[in-house]
Amino acid sequence: MVVCPKCGFKESNETFECPKCGLIYSKYRDQNTRKPEVAQPRPPDKKIQENRGPQYDSFMANLLFSLNPKADRVDFILRSVLFAVFFIWGWCFIFSSVNDQPFGSGFWHMINLPFHEAGHIFFRPFGRLVTSMGGTLAQLLLPCICMGVFLVKTRDTFAASFCVWWLGQNFMDIAPYIDDARRLTMPLVGGNTGQTSPYGFHDWEYVLTETKLLRHDHMIASLSHGLGTCLILLAFAWWAYLLFGYYKQLET
Repeated sequence: MVVCPKCGFKESNETFECPKCGLIYSKYRDQNTRKPEVAQPRPPDKKIQENRGPQYDSFMANLLFSLNPKADRVDFILRSVLFAVFFIWGWCFIFSSVNDQPFGSGFWHMINLPFHEAGHIFFRPFGRLVTSMGGTLAQLLLPCICMGVFLVKTRDTFAASFCVWWLGQNFMDIAPYIDDARRLTMPLVGGNTGQTSPYGFHDWEYVLTETKLLRHDHMIASLSHGLGTCLILLAFAWWAYLLFGYYKQLET
C-alpha cells in the first residue's frame, strides 16, 4: 500500500505520481533527503573591528605617550636639561611647607598672577562667590587647557607633561592664600592685607566664610599643597617615561 504524503491518497501499487494530486514521488523524496544549507557566517565589518579591542585600548596610550618621530639627539639633550631643571625646581616646592617661599616661588607667582586677576573678570557674571573663586579657578584651568591643546592639537606629550607640573605648582601657589583666610596678614594686590581691606577683598576669607568652612582653612591649604605634590610627582614620572622612549628611539 502506497500513501501519498501530500493528499493521503492510498493505492495498492507504487506509481510514478499520485493519481489524485499529481505529486511526483521521486522529486518529493529528493527534496526531503537533501541536506539543509548551513548559512555561512558574515565576515566582520572592518570598520567595526577597528573600533574594538587593542586599537581602542591603545588610544589613551597613543594620546599620552606618543613621541615625535623627527626628534634627534639635540632634542633629547634639550629635553633632558629641561627635565633636570624642573625636577630640581619641583623638589624645592615639594619639600617646602604651606607658608614657605621656596626658590623660584616668586617667579612662578608673578606668572600665575595675571591669569588669577583675569579670572575674577571672566567669572564676574556668575555671582560674587564665583567671582571670588574665579581667580583660583583661572589659575588651575589654564594649565589644563594648555595640556589639552598639546595633547589633541599639537601631539606634544612632553609639553603636556610640563602642564601637569605647572598645575601642581599652581595648587601650591594658592595654598598660602587659603591658609591666610583667618590670619589675613598676606600682602595682597595693591600692597594692603586682608586686615586693612574691606570684606570680600581677600578671596579666600570671603569664599570660606560664605561657605561656612573658614575654620578649616589650614586643612584645605594642606590638601591643596599635598595635591600639588602628587601632580608634580606624576609629571616627573611622565617626563621620565617619555625621555626613556626618546632614548630608545635614538638607539634604534
